[in-house]
Amino acid sequence: MVNEPRPQGYRAASGQEEEAFVTAELEAGSWAALLAPRLAQFAAVARTEHVTRAARLLAVPQPTMSRAVARLEADLGVPLLARHGRGVSLTPAGRTFLASVERALAEVERAAEAVRADADPGSGRVAFGFLHTLGWETVPGLLREFRAEHPRVRFQLVQDHNEAMLQRLRTGELDLCLTAPLPDDPDLVTHRLDEQRLRLVVPADHRLAGRRRVRLAEAAEEPFVTTEPGYGLRRITDALCARAGFTPRTAFEGEEAETLRGLVAAGLGVALLPPPAVPRPGVVELAVVEPRAVREIGVAWRAGPGGTAPVEAFKRFVLARRGRLLSG
Repeated sequence: MVNEPRPQGYRAASGQEEEAFVTAELEAGSWAALLAPRLAQFAAVARTEHVTRAARLLAVPQPTMSRAVARLEADLGVPLLARHGRGVSLTPAGRTFLASVERALAEVERAAEAVRADADPGSGRVAFGFLHTLGWETVPGLLREFRAEHPRVRFQLVQDHNEAMLQRLRTGELDLCLTAPLPDDPDLVTHRLDEQRLRLVVPADHRLAGRRRVRLAEAAEEPFVTTEPGYGLRRITDALCARAGFTPRTAFEGEEAETLRGLVAAGLGVALLPPPAVPRPGVVELAVVEPRAVREIGVAWRAGPGGTAPVEAFKRFVLARRGRLLSG
């Protein structure tokens, strides 16, 4: 006698209570059947306890189904099914294996649906990284403009320092990022978008506070507060000081430009920083006339095949803002 197919989500081992769990859809064209066919074929036979019914479920010839399950058993070196008449039943090894197969197929199904959802042109996802100093105005304004044209596209936003973001880009965690300085890396595609002037920020009672412009060399003896090694702003600060003929004496290191401004306001040093989103009391910001103190801001993504439709749309949108990325 052939048993009726059990409903999805049912599993009962001998002497154990029945346990309900989520299973993948098994039918011709399902993600589980397309991406893990042999596991899907085994699961279909186990669920229906009938090779012909399982073959009909997945729209494959019955001999193909029989051979696939036999090959699976041969590869594992253990019998998974006990054959009796026209029906089959699971062996103890088959019951153990089925539990893991069902979970694996469900994960395959979920993963396939997730990546397809992320790639949907109208409502997909973009993983976008940017520097902390661009998070006040530049990035919110950029996203507001893009979402006006693509209201359903979702964003995963990552703020980090330059080197950490570029590493996330290389490993595929990010689709693209705004970065400064621009990396020299053959594995990345980079485009210059804009430049931003840096200012020498000094305490309000500093000897240079009454000036409007200054040569950077005039701050050679001052203690500097700056970002930590690995941050793009730290590299730019060190390079500009070197061009001015000195190595900065670092008194404090931090992560956020506004934190550094606070340290300057407290009289703990001077700093080279981009303009603030909101004026900070207790400091004076001086234009640097020698050397030319700017940082180039660009966009970067991994070289190679293009991204999903929403990622490519956002790339085009960002590139179209070349020369007008910054709001100030």
